[in-house]
Amino acid sequence: MTRFIFITGGVVSSLGKGLMAASLAALLQARGYSVRVRKFDPYLNVDPGTMSPYQHGEVYVTDDGAETDLDLGHYERVTGVPSRQTDNITSGRVYRDIIAKERRGDFLGATVQVIPHVTDAMKTFARAGTAGLDFVLCEIGGTVGDIEGLPSLEAIRQLSIDVGKANAVYIHCTLVPYLAAAGELKTKPTQHSVAELRGIGIQPDVLVCRSEHPLPESDRAKIALFCNVDRKAVIAALDAPSIYDVPLQYHGEGLDEEVLKAFGITDAPAPDLSRWDAISEALATPEGEVTIGVVGKYTGMKDAYKSLTEALVHGGIANRVKVNVRWLDAEEFEGDDAMPRLEPMHGILVPGGFGERGSEGKIACVRFAREHGVPFFGICLGMQMACIEAARNQAGVAGASTTEFGPTQEPVVGMITEWMSPEGLQVREAGGNLGGTMRLGSYAARLAGNSLAASVYGSETIHERHRHRYEVNVHYRDRLEAEGLMFTGMSPDGLLPEIVERPEHPWFVGVQFHPELKSKPFDPHPLFAGFVAAAVRQSRLV
Repeated sequence: MTRFIFITGGVVSSLGKGLMAASLAALLQARGYSVRVRKFDPYLNVDPGTMSPYQHGEVYVTDDGAETDLDLGHYERVTGVPSRQTDNITSGRVYRDIIAKERRGDFLGATVQVIPHVTDAMKTFARAGTAGLDFVLCEIGGTVGDIEGLPSLEAIRQLSIDVGKANAVYIHCTLVPYLAAAGELKTKPTQHSVAELRGIGIQPDVLVCRSEHPLPESDRAKIALFCNVDRKAVIAALDAPSIYDVPLQYHGEGLDEEVLKAFGITDAPAPDLSRWDAISEALATPEGEVTIGVVGKYTGMKDAYKSLTEALVHGGIANRVKVNVRWLDAEEFEGDDAMPRLEPMHGILVPGGFGERGSEGKIACVRFAREHGVPFFGICLGMQMACIEAARNQAGVAGASTTEFGPTQEPVVGMITEWMSPEGLQVREAGGNLGGTMRLGSYAARLAGNSLAASVYGSETIHERHRHRYEVNVHYRDRLEAEGLMFTGMSPDGLLPEIVERPEHPWFVGVQFHPELKSKPFDPHPLFAGFVAAAVRQSRLV
């Protein structure tokens, strides 16, 4: 029978529950078990797709088109298991679906309540599609004590009874703060957090204690005594040099062993951690370094580009170099005086985004990369800005723009309302809900056989994940290609440009999709590996 691991948090947010869940899943994989990781998000948004990156960080997109929490990116990068629509749920989606059923009369006049209707929906989510899996790890968003999280906690309390207590283990992540004035760690916040959890009816089996200082044995014993857990099940979680060192660190602390012990599993195979040893060693001993300038509009919130940042790290692993990321606010490049800031860069990357703010600065940075032969990588909006730059500054289309920013006589980029997907014709309305007008999920593209893209991928057919409303207008293709910007990747029907590149440039690639979403430390995305390799070559020229 499938076993469930429920992960909760207390004291403060941002303790790293998602990374801990992913790391534990990786350790169980290393022992030969099959895993899947899921996330309960307590907020009332239906999904994070319309939330500001400043509030929520990036939106992670799955192959099947779900807009999900960024923690699913951790899960997929660390485990290699592709996330699905069914791996993330929000309270908003649960309530929406229940109210829709009530309006249809599905409840036959019954009073609709949090218990059992909401909690039953959450339990169904946790158990859906788990047949044949050894372990399902469920992370509960937020912290104990949040009023919106109570239904999720009640649902996982009930699940322990439903699946049998021998098949459910609870892990609670807390903070053990260090008070400099007192010169000691304080365990009281953890004690209070566990007391709150026990008041809900959940007794944690394992405690993961984040701290900036090593956890003395005396403090472990105190936490164990007051929180009613085994002393060895009090796991210290110190900051690691890299997030990819975290699985090894947790194994050293005995996390996977204690979880297996809580399930009564005493004959588990020893873990094969060679993959993580190799990654850790590559990160610790680089043979060089490069500097990549990322020109975006959310540079004050690094989590807005979480997958992008990690994909650059993966590109560094592939080339055995350290990648130094320089975050550059696009608005600062709307005047000529800021352009010298690009000169030390070995590569320039313009990522995805929405809205007009900073767009002129991005276009200016694309032009700098083109004219100075600096390796350039444009992703989603970055590709669109590269096409507009070529139209304005090379093809003589002075008014070139995108309809995303308002009406234009030269829509080099615009909203396409119909396109073919594997499921058939897809239609969207320009005035529809923001959450329903995206081209989302994995789509195929066909690459020109003589292109850089085809050589990088080693294939002429690829599948990549999309998240955008606007497309490059294929009617401008001839004019742009006449100026050296070649359309080397197209949708199978030939209507939607997917990749542009400049064969005469050292490395200039724009893609409509988001390759960062599929990159992993043990399987770096070929475009990021190629981009960093080009940056390495550039570093030797300057």
